[in-house]
Amino acid sequence: MNEMLNPGATIGILGGGQLGRMLSVAAARLGFKTHIFEPGANPPAGHVAERVITAAYEDEEALRRFADGVDVITYEFENIPTSALDLLESLRPIRPNRKALAVSQDRLVEKAFLNELGLATAPFAAVDDATDLAEAIAEIGCPAILKTRRFGYDGKGQVRLKSESDAETALADMAGAPSILERFVDFTAEISVIAARNPSGEVACFDPGENVHKSGILHTTTVPARITEAQRTDAVLMAAKILNKLDYIGVMGVELFVTPKGLIVNEIAPRVHNSGHWTQAGCTVDQFEQHIRAVAGWSLGDGARYADVEMLNLIGDDVEKLQDLAKQPRTQIHLYGKSEAKPGRKMGHVNRVL
Repeated sequence: MNEMLNPGATIGILGGGQLGRMLSVAAARLGFKTHIFEPGANPPAGHVAERVITAAYEDEEALRRFADGVDVITYEFENIPTSALDLLESLRPIRPNRKALAVSQDRLVEKAFLNELGLATAPFAAVDDATDLAEAIAEIGCPAILKTRRFGYDGKGQVRLKSESDAETALADMAGAPSILERFVDFTAEISVIAARNPSGEVACFDPGENVHKSGILHTTTVPARITEAQRTDAVLMAAKILNKLDYIGVMGVELFVTPKGLIVNEIAPRVHNSGHWTQAGCTVDQFEQHIRAVAGWSLGDGARYADVEMLNLIGDDVEKLQDLAKQPRTQIHLYGKSEAKPGRKMGHVNRVL
């Protein structure tokens, strides 16, 4: 599929969380319909989409019904079972492509891919057992972080090793899952670039945002990031290099560490990204519209930033501050429609124009 989708076409979204919700809103503004495929009941994206199919990713009949009702398929998270993707790909185009998913779903594969591109990453080694871990510590040293190769997010599936004495406990926390040991990077800041590419190869990048995490979960993203113009240029060029190599279509989040020796790529996310929510208040075309434009084969929008913005995640009970936030000037509120606030659960975010 290389043709451009016209308004009235239907975009299928795998996953019904908040990212799918905001993608659906952006699609509706451009005249598209969205269908959501989500195993869980009453997903946030379902509140704003035309149709929701609630079924397991192993339900072949439901997957076929989903594909029959859409023109193109995209996704809001990476960890979609391969068997589901195999079936869907035979029926409809998937954007971004399977190569991007295969790279990002496995941290070891991702690091090797980035190094092959000539991009710096933290030193790393594969870990499957105690012997591997001992050898990796001897090679890489401590402090380091042991992470599951797959399915980790928001600080889950990883543990920090301050010294070799932490190895046994860290390995136990992995519960036998294939893992990767990464040397801890001494960085001055973490930044992320939200980049987009369409089928014709057009690339557009938003300004890098500066990220602050709490308990492994993104707390704030602020633009402009406190980096030099040279670092800003390097970050954008690195993101574009990744997208072009993957023949990528859609929006990608590229997280980088700023170090005295240069920029180091932390990870890539082949989807719209939490650290790109600031674009809703700082750009004419935000990351969600940019993604819809890309997967629909449209020209990309102008991602130039016209305001300084701080994005603040509302985690768990933070959502109880809603009325106080509503009184604040130059503050844009986004709630995700989740019924219950739980510790560590993203309930919404606010964008403050600075």
